[in-house]
Amino acid sequence: MSENSAPAQARKGDIHVTLALCCLSHSPLYGVLDPDKAVIDEVRQSIASLRDFATRFDPELVIVFGPDHFNGVFYDMMPAFCIGAAAESVGDWNTTPGPLNVDAEAARRLSAAVLDAGIDVAHSERLYVDHGVAQPLEFLFGDFARVPVVPVFINAVGLPLGPMQRVRLLGEAIGREVARWNRRVLLIGSGGLSHDPPVPRFAEASAEVRERLLGGGRFLSPEAREARQRRVIDAGRAHAQGDASHRAINPEFDRLALDLLASGRLREMDDWKNDWVEQTGGHSAHEIRAWLAPFAALGACGPYRLTQRQYWPVREWMTGFATVSAELER
Repeated sequence: MSENSAPAQARKGDIHVTLALCCLSHSPLYGVLDPDKAVIDEVRQSIASLRDFATRFDPELVIVFGPDHFNGVFYDMMPAFCIGAAAESVGDWNTTPGPLNVDAEAARRLSAAVLDAGIDVAHSERLYVDHGVAQPLEFLFGDFARVPVVPVFINAVGLPLGPMQRVRLLGEAIGREVARWNRRVLLIGSGGLSHDPPVPRFAEASAEVRERLLGGGRFLSPEAREARQRRVIDAGRAHAQGDASHRAINPEFDRLALDLLASGRLREMDDWKNDWVEQTGGHSAHEIRAWLAPFAALGACGPYRLTQRQYWPVREWMTGFATVSAELER
């Protein structure tokens, strides 16, 4: 598949559809604890190819689907999905803090359309996002504040989680709505594939950690954030050296997920039980939800094809790392 083709325009009935997709893993350890030079050079080149794809597409709007890691969304109110009509990056893991350039009208229209489709979605006029949303925007656009966006939070760590089918239906509802707008819309999905980083789980947490998970972690002091990030760095370094405290990356799980997404067989993921995802891909493999939703949005507008697909199991980042771009068939 060519990485140099311009994203396509297609017609669905009498509606003009102009959509493209970029999905990529994120990692807090990117640039902090990197793999061998050959691997990191390949990853950087792959991200550069995605950036070129996005630049050629020249989107008028970006819809970015991503999780949170208890930096912006907490157990005091944990929605399955949330669309932000205003959003601010918390600036964790070397991402830029500050407001995103959110298209509030588009966000409100999406919230209404998803609710009309029978999918319960929360709506926020002050959504806080972390590196799960900010990092891919910076990878693809540099200064994320210059591109109009709508952030869509996909819960992937706050148990209990709903069924995968609801994620697909959310994406399809968003795709059907944006197909009516006659705008160049780039869909971005952000999440690790198989990975099992040291993300705290409420049921097992100490009283101090539970308080942070209930919302006390939204405005951490620099010292507290540094201590939290140090634990992740230490875990990544130990994992790279063979420590088995966390589940290993599972390339077979990652390949299956990428194959289903690439082929458009998204309904097959409806049957993925949450326990199976954790046992097979690790506790944070639920971030595949942030890939499924944009693929479902693209698929709701017609058949698509991949223009890029690359993958690396990066032990230093504790994640199966992939980059994918796709466009509607001409």
